[in-house]
Amino acid sequence: MKTRHKVLIVDDEPHIRRLIQTALGRADYATVEAGNARETMERLREERPDLVLLDLGLPDRDGLELVPLIKKETDATLIIVSARDATDEKVAALDLGADDYLTKPFDTDELLARLRVALRHRMARGGGVSAVTAGDVSIDLMERRITKAGREVHLTPKEYAVVAQLAQHPGRVITHHQIMMQVWPSENERHVEYLRVLVRNLRQKLEDDPQRPQIIGNEIGVGYRLHVSPE
Repeated sequence: MKTRHKVLIVDDEPHIRRLIQTALGRADYATVEAGNARETMERLREERPDLVLLDLGLPDRDGLELVPLIKKETDATLIIVSARDATDEKVAALDLGADDYLTKPFDTDELLARLRVALRHRMARGGGVSAVTAGDVSIDLMERRITKAGREVHLTPKEYAVVAQLAQHPGRVITHHQIMMQVWPSENERHVEYLRVLVRNLRQKLEDDPQRPQIIGNEIGVGYRLHVSPE
């Protein structure tokens, strides 16, 4: 019998929790709920969910403060679901350890898609990501080899470092800061324009149409994600 994935829904508005619970129930997820920060930490310890959907506007504590606590307490995948749409809020949540960020109001189909991607990432992380496929691009991290339509693609060391970091977290938004910390060890070299140039070059090599990228997605002002192929 297939084990149902358990999702903790954290939101102080009961009608939002019901909306999410209904959508997840139809997709065969098990759900538990919390309406504030205190309940959230209690449910984490009691229920050990696979995923957490966290609203930032909680009545007893700012949701951003919970992000590192949740990541320390559990290995659950954490997706922010919040009406806060400012770029700095998204960057802060992701840099603190959130795996993804979905802005309210949201489409439940998009929410379910984000959950599926998060679960694939979670399962791959458990076994160690060694290879991923994005469209006709194959990324083999063990062999440090990238092919497009069966032909090897030659990347510079820094181009490969960007691709490798995205591939290690398929489907997840990686912020500009997180990428630059890995690619440019010297703080003096960390300029987001350098990263944008690298990504433009990568798209020229990996995308069918670099002007309409399907593989390396851009979260404006936040970072990038690798759009992997469905399993």
